[in-house]
Amino acid sequence: MNTLKKIFFLSSLLLLLTNSLYAEEHGEVSLINNQEVAWDKDSKTWLSMEAFWRNYASKSDGFIWKDSRTFPQYSKVKEFDLFMAINDEGICLMEFFHTRWRRANDVRRWDDKFNEYGACSTIFN
Repeated sequence: MNTLKKIFFLSSLLLLLTNSLYAEEHGEVSLINNQEVAWDKDSKTWLSMEAFWRNYASKSDGFIWKDSRTFPQYSKVKEFDLFMAINDEGICLMEFFHTRWRRANDVRRWDDKFNEYGACSTIFN
């Protein structure tokens, strides 16, 4: 019986370790029901890419500029301000970081798939 308890304990421990190796990371992108979604660690749920960005922005310390096709006036922006840039491809969350606008993913380093989503792949063209 003692051996059986040891086997159960070790198999449970192994299962726990294996699951933690494959746990979702904040900003990880996956395809669920033919929709790209991103894991949000705070809500512990998959969100649409846009919802993930807007959730991040709502918790940010920076000013959130109005969604637009034109970038905010350079002289008025500050470090960590956010802005949802719009072009014909869609939207892309931008973050003002080290004196210039960057894709938020280039600052935050979520899943690389964010840089291909919506307007992000063409926002600097």
